[in-house]
Amino acid sequence: MANFRGFFQTAVVLAIGAAAQGQSSKADPANLAAERVQPSVTMQNIAANQGSAALWQTLTKLRTRASLMMIVAHPDDEDGGMLTYESRGQGVHTAMLTLTRGEGGQNIMSGDFNDALGLVRTQELLAADRYLGVDQLWGTEVDFGFSKTKEESFSAWSHDRVLYDAVRAVRLYRPLVITAVFIGGLTDGHGQHQVSGEIAQEVFEKAGDPNVFPDQIKAGLEPWKPLKVYARVPFFSISSKGMYDYATGKYAPVHFYNYVTKESSTTPPMANVSIPEGTYSPILGMTYVQFARMGLGLQKTQNGGMGVPSAGQFDVAYHRYGSHVKTTEDEKTFFDGIDTSLTGIASLATSESRFLKQDLAAIEALIQQAVEKYSVCQPQLIAPLLHDGLHNTDALIAKIEASNLSVQEKFDVLHELHIKRVQFNAALVESLGLSLRAQVAPEHENSGPFAQFRDAPDTFVSAVPGQKLAVQTQVVDGSGITLTVRSSKLTSPSGTQYQGKSNVALDTDHAFSDRIAVTLPADTAATRPPFVQANVEQAFYTVADPALRNASLPPYPLTAKVTLDYNGTPIELEQVVQTAHRVTGLGTVYEPLVIVPAISISVSPGAGIVPLSEKTFMLTAHVRSNVKGQATGSVHLELPEGWHATPEQAPFTLAKDGDSIDLPFTVTPEHLTERPYTMTAVASFNGQEFREGYKTVGYAGLLPDNIYRPAIYSARGVDVKVAPELKVGYLPGTGDDVSASLENLGIHTTTLTMADLTYDRLAHFDAVVLGVRAYAAYLELPAATSQLLAYARAGGVVIVQYNSGQYDHNFGPYPYVLGEAERVVDETDSVKLLHPEDPLLTWPNHITPKDFDGWVEERGHGFMESWDPHYTALTETHDPGQDPQQGGLLYAKTGKGAYIYVAYALYRQLPEGVPGAYRLFANLLSLDKNPHVTH
Repeated sequence: MANFRGFFQTAVVLAIGAAAQGQSSKADPANLAAERVQPSVTMQNIAANQGSAALWQTLTKLRTRASLMMIVAHPDDEDGGMLTYESRGQGVHTAMLTLTRGEGGQNIMSGDFNDALGLVRTQELLAADRYLGVDQLWGTEVDFGFSKTKEESFSAWSHDRVLYDAVRAVRLYRPLVITAVFIGGLTDGHGQHQVSGEIAQEVFEKAGDPNVFPDQIKAGLEPWKPLKVYARVPFFSISSKGMYDYATGKYAPVHFYNYVTKESSTTPPMANVSIPEGTYSPILGMTYVQFARMGLGLQKTQNGGMGVPSAGQFDVAYHRYGSHVKTTEDEKTFFDGIDTSLTGIASLATSESRFLKQDLAAIEALIQQAVEKYSVCQPQLIAPLLHDGLHNTDALIAKIEASNLSVQEKFDVLHELHIKRVQFNAALVESLGLSLRAQVAPEHENSGPFAQFRDAPDTFVSAVPGQKLAVQTQVVDGSGITLTVRSSKLTSPSGTQYQGKSNVALDTDHAFSDRIAVTLPADTAATRPPFVQANVEQAFYTVADPALRNASLPPYPLTAKVTLDYNGTPIELEQVVQTAHRVTGLGTVYEPLVIVPAISISVSPGAGIVPLSEKTFMLTAHVRSNVKGQATGSVHLELPEGWHATPEQAPFTLAKDGDSIDLPFTVTPEHLTERPYTMTAVASFNGQEFREGYKTVGYAGLLPDNIYRPAIYSARGVDVKVAPELKVGYLPGTGDDVSASLENLGIHTTTLTMADLTYDRLAHFDAVVLGVRAYAAYLELPAATSQLLAYARAGGVVIVQYNSGQYDHNFGPYPYVLGEAERVVDETDSVKLLHPEDPLLTWPNHITPKDFDGWVEERGHGFMESWDPHYTALTETHDPGQDPQQGGLLYAKTGKGAYIYVAYALYRQLPEGVPGAYRLFANLLSLDKNPHVTH
């Protein structure tokens, strides 16, 4: 009878919890409000998030209702030391809203750019967040590259779009305090930074106004008014010239603006509160800013990784821009003047004075007892207190649901209580030493006398619609306290459930294991980002499902959920189902299972040109099978009217999952003119047609993502000529597709390595090209510079594309200064030809300013600051208000050959099929055979 009573009690509590969370679950399927248990995405968590160390931090969180949201523009903008100090040290419920995913940044780790780079930097920031201890939300804005003014950024994004994202994030997470790194002024050093600073102050008032974006209210959210807003006191210098604007390199009048009070000032913002980020944490074993830098070091695409600073004092000052509570000028914390105790939740329901404070005080007392009884070596001793706290929280949720509080009051109070429920659940998991492991069951288990010493066997990493598989789950109880597995199941985003064992005693001497069979529905959707950028020029994402706006990534296809019973109270464990495969150097790598189509088909690059002189050209379709077994099918091309392909249809047979094949087609165009054309590769398999493919983005050690592209080749007929039979050597830079794009010109480049950079090996090339940021990618490249110059003096052509500061050491034949590495960010800025009749601009293509029309993303990076008279500057361009930039295309004769530096972003233009970029590059590559140049 006792067991039945416990089961009945658990069922009732679960029903209450489901009812209490029903509305928020519908409005917030991504759980951005953090009101439900979040499944673990990784198999192996960092030490600070496990065991007794994690338990102490969770107890600290249970003691307070303090909450905070930081708003920034890009990944790595965040004040990680502050976030770590508040979240891990002070127990603050902490989130970060990052407006963009850093799509316009640098990438020295992989060949992913634009939205693909955005996915990589999303995973990098999520990895860093695990150190910071924060929840992550996103805007729908796209980082379109460096912007020099706030006005330029707002013009690309629109003010309302950015504010909409911020208001929605605040209404979801409901922080008491808003913070920002930037202030919305010139000291922010980047137009997108300035936007984030302004919006952080504006959302302080706007999120609480029900008349602002009322569609969010209709979708299930409620207004929320944060109580205070801060921004970090900026680093800047004021001189007799005024205030230096780092974005434009100009001085401007001293001016500061408060977007809350609408007041201007010439006085720098004062420090109202200082955050001691250098405080030592015995739980972490280092200071908060040191721990945060370990997370920042995982954001490698920008700089390859970072070190950890020395321990010691590290205070960061913040200025208060607005407050709805009384406080002083000099504050000790962000939360001065705010009741952050648990009983302070009662302030959200002023019409209720009968039970809310009393019940909250009882829960608060249990937490205090747990804190006092906490033991590092015996964390299970406080489990009974945590059990009672969770039980009482569930009971209070039920009371609030049944009360006569207003809709707004219920919403506000339940939000806080749901967060406490999640924290109690986490504390119980940590105190009882509970763990859940869920992974795809391997085809063959390890066997033999050494099986127990081996890693998990390899599994497939992706599944296809309709596939049958099995998932192995395992629960371990490290406490010795009797628990019962009430339910074990797998769930999918569509709501499909696969039931496992239930009502099984959890033996503390053995793990609870369950094997759950799964048959994926034939219409299961592929795991892909919920946000889409229509083209590289669209500066924002569209989100198909409005409820996933602000979400990091799509939900994974299968999540294991195990509910344990502890004296009638449920404890929830959730783990995204994992796969396993071995990588040399990393060992066994666990990654979430994803869904992919049975056949992936792609053409690469997705855009290019067809010279008007071409009678035929090659187009290659890349086919990959994800079928668990043999896949036989065919590929054909859909072409413009009158065009033909040979063969008309290409068959393929792929033996197993992961096998791929390249199928070349010879395309014969008809009546080719200077206009765009579209060709689509279509794969047929098992009665279905497949017209898109995916590539996996990221790098070793980072969780991967798949990005999808239609199998379309967008080409433009272009009047472009190139010297015949060119031999070109190409040293790839970081994330460099230029070499592949040159195939459009009929140039089959030879990929070089550092070992090839000797005079003898280079001598037979007509041109040697250094890829983007090559001097950052190859630390040994400076030592090879003498060989490159010797090759040029003997008659070769060296072409150096855009480089960063590592190149600023006179590696050319004559002196130069790269300096501050100026950039021209507006791709529509006019370009003036300084020597329009120079042979480099007239053969084999006559270059005119029109060749700079239709460019994307930017004009270029790394314009030279000054140079020796031996160099000839061929062009001039500049952004509005910027000094003329003539260092974008420099040409110098040296001996019998030439040396060229080109800062124009050809690496962005060529993969997008920009005609003028091909014509210009064709001239540079053809220089050795230019009949108008004296060699």
